[in-house]
Amino acid sequence: MPEPNPEITPESLRARVAGSLPADLGVEPLEVTDQRSTGRIVVDERHLHPGGLVHGGAWIALADSVAAWQTYRHLPAGHDFTTAEMKLNVFAAGRPGDELIATAEHLHAGRSTHVVEVRVHCGERLVANLIVTQLVLASSGQR
Repeated sequence: MPEPNPEITPESLRARVAGSLPADLGVEPLEVTDQRSTGRIVVDERHLHPGGLVHGGAWIALADSVAAWQTYRHLPAGHDFTTAEMKLNVFAAGRPGDELIATAEHLHAGRSTHVVEVRVHCGERLVANLIVTQLVLASSGQR
């Protein structure tokens, strides 16, 4: 696994995501360590589909964001990434007022791909699981 970047912190991530989709949806970074990243949303109207439950896109926005933070922590200098593949399973409906806590951990961190698993809990209950594959790329000018 590449050497972790300790400059990737909840504070640096708040600044990085300001004005983006995760920030607009209230995705909040809570913790970033070499082993895991944790974030949350408190479900409100912007997260719901017309039936009043959490929209699939909101589940993805939360889980993919937290996976990204774990990936950022382990990228080599001069590199970025893009999501290549993801698979989400939702086990229980999310409702207004629920606090959804997502925790991401690497399953694999190689030179060209990272695979991250994200488990989403509401209280003690596992309510969703995401597996995401990230494609590691040289940043512009680094090719």
